[in-house]
Amino acid sequence: MLNVDELKRAIRGYLIGLPRPVKRLLMIVGDLFFISTALATSLLFTAGPDALVSTLAWILVPQVALLVIPVFWLLGLYRAVVRFIRSRAIVSVVMGVSITTLPIFYRTLISDDVAWGAGFVYWSFGILYVAGSRFIARDFLRRHSSALENVIIYGAGAAGARLASNLMSSEECVPVAFVDDARALHGTVVAGIPVHSVSDVPKLLTAHPVERLLLAIPSASRRRRRSILRQLEKYPVHVQTVPDIHDLVSGRATVEELREVDVEDLLGRDPVPPKPELFKACIENRSVLVTGAGGSIGSELCRQVIRQKPSHLIILEQSEPDLYAIERELRGAAEKRLLDVEIVAILGSVLNQTWMERLMRSFHVKTVYHAAAYKHVPLVEYNMAAGIHNNVFGTYRTALAAEKAGVDNFVLISTDKAVNPTNVMGATKRFAEMVLQGLVARGTRMRICMVRFGNVLASSGSVVPLFREQIRNGGPVTVTHRDIVRYFMTIPEAAQLVIQAGAMAEGGEVFLLDMGKPVKIDDLARKMIHLMGLEVRDENSPDGDIEIKYTGLRPAEKLYEELLISGNATGTEHERIWRANEHSVAWSAIESATRAMELAIADYDCERMREILQATVKEYAPPGGLVDRVWRASHPVATRSGSVVELPTRRRQVAPDSDEIA
Repeated sequence: MLNVDELKRAIRGYLIGLPRPVKRLLMIVGDLFFISTALATSLLFTAGPDALVSTLAWILVPQVALLVIPVFWLLGLYRAVVRFIRSRAIVSVVMGVSITTLPIFYRTLISDDVAWGAGFVYWSFGILYVAGSRFIARDFLRRHSSALENVIIYGAGAAGARLASNLMSSEECVPVAFVDDARALHGTVVAGIPVHSVSDVPKLLTAHPVERLLLAIPSASRRRRRSILRQLEKYPVHVQTVPDIHDLVSGRATVEELREVDVEDLLGRDPVPPKPELFKACIENRSVLVTGAGGSIGSELCRQVIRQKPSHLIILEQSEPDLYAIERELRGAAEKRLLDVEIVAILGSVLNQTWMERLMRSFHVKTVYHAAAYKHVPLVEYNMAAGIHNNVFGTYRTALAAEKAGVDNFVLISTDKAVNPTNVMGATKRFAEMVLQGLVARGTRMRICMVRFGNVLASSGSVVPLFREQIRNGGPVTVTHRDIVRYFMTIPEAAQLVIQAGAMAEGGEVFLLDMGKPVKIDDLARKMIHLMGLEVRDENSPDGDIEIKYTGLRPAEKLYEELLISGNATGTEHERIWRANEHSVAWSAIESATRAMELAIADYDCERMREILQATVKEYAPPGGLVDRVWRASHPVATRSGSVVELPTRRRQVAPDSDEIA
């Protein structure tokens, strides 16, 4: 025997399965009934019970009823699908019912048998019956739909109400409850949905088959969002969010666009607004060059730079697709903001010094942000020569070209991996820093500085998009080590701080960006799994959803990163930018090292490359043997059990002063 819920589902299934013409016919019959009832109610209230059986009723009711159908048809009320009808349908109902009051008012004018109030009573009840019947039917058909997903909305404010309204007319979700911290809202109803306390979430999850909880708090600070996510993390529900207030205000997103929870919210770090005087100092009305403009940091630098109204923005990139993408984006942004900026897209390499000098002279470049580099630690470790060539010589030749071209400001984008490096990438970035420090020590009119920071969220190679993809695919989520920690910063904040640090440069400084507290990668993976409504599968929860697999540290990877070599740093006029006091070497030693390195690269002598790196970057301490792919393939006898045995290698004769670094 069917219970009540099963009966409702059966009725709903039958009604939805009816042919469209039959559904329209049912709506027409329903409207005729409700309009006739509304008119009968108006006559009852204004003329008494006798009016219901009078000749007047038999004349007036058919006139109004027959007028209703064509009017409602023209207004589109029979084209709308009841399950997905929206509140704006009330406007059409009001217009239709208003038109059908004409026979009543006409009868009032020509005869005394109809009171003036009859038209107003009919109008009120007509709207109530026709609109109410549609929304009651909508709620019935949707509430008992197994195809629709129940969701809870966190935040019963304007954004939450708007989200609920849009979900009610969607074909995917139906909101069953609001939860909110505001006690004044508890027990109230918003958009027809009850508002509960956050502490009621477990009860709501039990009462309803809910799989998703949607955060509708776009104006909340990151710190506040982090606190909320900590509360929700323990519940078996997939947490998603509407875009933050900045994206909503700028028009980049709408409140209906649901996203996975930003990892920035998990970190809970609120960005500090940039200081205008620092932000525009090296950019406004100047010609600015960004190298590596298609990369994660380079492209964000371009977005930040263009808003400060440079005269020219030269974007240099060796990847054609990346250059095309960022050029299109920047031109669109300039057009939207009515910016008078000449955007020049240049396809080329920073390794060609003569060409780089001509480029900078041609466009009278005054500020260079040098972001072009290979930054993926394992890839650079496996491709040692390419990493050294691009990171060291790209910086070396771009800086010399900039000096000759009369550039005023040169900013190198560095990394925390340059501090006490254990890998080739970190060592090459420290080498690049030393190149610029040596240039300053030799003497140059160009103001040079370096800016160090850690990992940026959602960059190419970041663990965050990787984890998200692995979770969607059912796992496992791969973490290299249980205890590995990293510093994280958002790409926009990093770019803003880089620009401001560059404005504070006097010559040769290494600036450090305040990265906040380090994040344990294992904890980050677990939080992301929980907030997607899943459970970690481990010895404590063998029936969990997603396994975390520990793969071991990759070649030359560190458990933790540092920002300082000497441990000596002082504050600056910006609360999140520090100035480091690092040692440097003479320009003559740098020139000698680069000459020796050029010869080693030409010979593809990886042993010699490592020797030069270690001699120049004293802190470089590789933990294992060489893993360069080409080197290992050409030296098979040197590889035993994953290590490299030292073999004698023919070397070219180097300059006499190469002993300074060899």
